[in-house]
Amino acid sequence: MHTPLRDKPKLTTLPPELLGADDYERLAAAFIEPPTLAYIAGGSGDEWTLQENRAAFARVRLQPRLLSDCRQGNTACRLLGKSFAHPFLLAPLAAQKLVHPRGELETARGAAAMDAACVVSTLSSFALEEIRRDVPVTAWFQLYFQPRRDTTLALVRRAEAAGYSALVVTLDTPLQPASRRAQRAGFALPADVRAENLAAYAPPSPVSLASGSSRVFQGLMSAAPTEDDLRWLLASTALPVLVKGVLHPADAERCIALGAAGLVVSNHGGRALDGAPASLDALPAVRRAVGKDVTLLLDGGIRSGGDAFKAIALGADAVLVGRPCLYALAVAGALGVAHLLKLLREELETTMALAGCPTLAQAGEDALFRQRG
Repeated sequence: MHTPLRDKPKLTTLPPELLGADDYERLAAAFIEPPTLAYIAGGSGDEWTLQENRAAFARVRLQPRLLSDCRQGNTACRLLGKSFAHPFLLAPLAAQKLVHPRGELETARGAAAMDAACVVSTLSSFALEEIRRDVPVTAWFQLYFQPRRDTTLALVRRAEAAGYSALVVTLDTPLQPASRRAQRAGFALPADVRAENLAAYAPPSPVSLASGSSRVFQGLMSAAPTEDDLRWLLASTALPVLVKGVLHPADAERCIALGAAGLVVSNHGGRALDGAPASLDALPAVRRAVGKDVTLLLDGGIRSGGDAFKAIALGADAVLVGRPCLYALAVAGALGVAHLLKLLREELETTMALAGCPTLAQAGEDALFRQRG
């Protein structure tokens, strides 16, 4: 009988060649079934945006500085009025049981070990209460609007009761474009992996389409969230709400005007509209639109501490790390997640020191190299 690769024993001693996020991605292929790996690594459509997320970081150059006193340097930051030891958060990733039998439970352990906030997905493969129960991790809950408001409200109340300290509502995928890479690989969700947070609620009734109606417009988009839904959510909870999926400055301004506590500049890791700009390229205009005091995070393409520094220099307060955490989880469970975060933080410290920025507040656009002429 075939034993799934996700059940393969995880590394308990990390080999010396694990030096960065790319090394975890390389090793992950030995721990993740090929169709599942295609699903995780792939993006929507032709994967143009997926590729641009990485290319955008490669286009940004850093400016080394001399004679900087960094002896009191640190990576501390403040988000939503709270202090964090570093600016790395774990992005909301669905169905983590695909790569580890304990999925999100191990991810939370790894995050707690490195004092990192963990953003838990609506589509997590363990219940949001269980993820928080035994691990003292700072946790935010990522929310997808459900077709019924009472279901959405029930999820919010559960997050509040379980001690989540913020909500991150994702608005950029009212429908999920197909990943051709996953389709070609024959990926299908295993029977033992399901969205545990939604298990107690009746599935939405299928939409009956009239003759000549569009499967997209009158079908899939019929329950898409509107501005009224966001207003309702903001009025329904005392938790700070961040809007995830912002790329346009006008959308950023509108969400803040409605009462959002912060924004996540994101293209869903290249899994939403293919052809959308890289998150990093969209970041500066969003920051200019909302001003310096709004909490602004970025995800999409972060693979090193240097990447995080570039994002912060261009306007982010902190960054979310996605796929690399899944690869680390697959390879070494909570140990891998904690080790990855340690590597990222040390890379960030090195970048800050050589760029002459002992604190993140000093990492502005003058820390980036601008070619003259």
